[in-house]
Amino acid sequence: MFKQKLLVKIELAVIATIFVGTSLYTSKALGKPQPSSQKLVDEVWQILDKNYVDVSFNHQDWQAIRQQYISRSYSSKKEAYGAIEEMVAKLGDRYTEFFDPQEFKALNNDISGNLSGVGLELAQNEKTKALTVVAPIQGTPAFKAGILPDDVIVQINGQKTQGMKIDDAVKRILGPVGTKVVLMIQRGNQSQTFKLTRANIAIHPVTYNTQTTTVGKIGYIRLPEFTQTAPVEMHRAIQALEKQQVQGYVLDLRSDPGGLLDASLQIASMWLKQGAIVSLVNRDQVKESYDASGHPLTDKPLVILVDKGSASASEILSGALQDDNRATLVGTRTFGKGLVQAVEPLEDGSGLKLTIAKYYTPKGRDINHVGIAPDINVALTEAQQKALVQNRTLGTLADPQYASAVADLSKLIQSGANHVSLQRGK
Repeated sequence: MFKQKLLVKIELAVIATIFVGTSLYTSKALGKPQPSSQKLVDEVWQILDKNYVDVSFNHQDWQAIRQQYISRSYSSKKEAYGAIEEMVAKLGDRYTEFFDPQEFKALNNDISGNLSGVGLELAQNEKTKALTVVAPIQGTPAFKAGILPDDVIVQINGQKTQGMKIDDAVKRILGPVGTKVVLMIQRGNQSQTFKLTRANIAIHPVTYNTQTTTVGKIGYIRLPEFTQTAPVEMHRAIQALEKQQVQGYVLDLRSDPGGLLDASLQIASMWLKQGAIVSLVNRDQVKESYDASGHPLTDKPLVILVDKGSASASEILSGALQDDNRATLVGTRTFGKGLVQAVEPLEDGSGLKLTIAKYYTPKGRDINHVGIAPDINVALTEAQQKALVQNRTLGTLADPQYASAVADLSKLIQSGANHVSLQRGK
């Protein structure tokens, strides 16, 4: 059985945080272990043939490609792996990748929570193809060093990244805990060099606190990653803040690159009373809709902070709450990844990650390459962004985006609204 692990992650990250999710599709069993290289190549071809989101296969003659690769003679698995990577590359999809057994083992270790690295989420700029930082993960070596979203990595240990595939870059940055990696960063017109020590990355999905304002106590919740434990921790945070009788909430999704689809669905249901959260559409235009469970934990006013580092599962959550008029979005336009990947283990211990669906917000918005525009736009200068990271003032009134969120939330609380649509007159 094709046991897919559903992903809504922005990219295979330097911390390689990919999570297990719900299966969308099944295909016929591929049979017994396949020892030959030709069979392994064909196994990958079959999976893509049955499940890849683009039925044109990037306008390739996919049947001819199969014949081309299974007719070859392979003297080693390494040759077969190279051929598979070559075949997969023909799809022109940066989110569809092949992993050899060692890489796939590392990926599975990351899924189980055994993370190591420097804590960077990476993407390849669509136009320039530059290796770009989406976000540093809070508390990691990259975060502490002051690396920022939109920084361009131009060298890794002295090796230029121009023309380098993102998975090759990830391999170069990963390494044993305690070892060093040197990254040269281009930020605007300036270049900087960062010498980082690789470490175990402990992701704490949810942090929260209260602040006293002129309209009473408000709850601040920060979610940096949609991990397996995020729903439980979010549930605990909301319950704790409700006991403290907060009047409203600020949910911080800035620099949250996504993660587990199930986590976004569960967390959305904690805020939404009813209605759709997201719909997934496969290559056959079969639509699968996911709705709120109907058991929200609170109906108090909510403002969500987003930025260009908020991606994928973050966009599912913020898009659903914005479409429902349940929350006001404050910050800057989100990243814009409206695709879903699945991970398929192969018979010899290698694995394949492939794009299997597109997703749409409840109102049918396709946010891929577009992102979600906030209701209230508050941009940060580079100096402000750097100060927030270095001084750790996120979620305080020294944070301009948070201050704007608090101001909007205060208006909602003063109006007595328990739903943002009341404030908007809807």
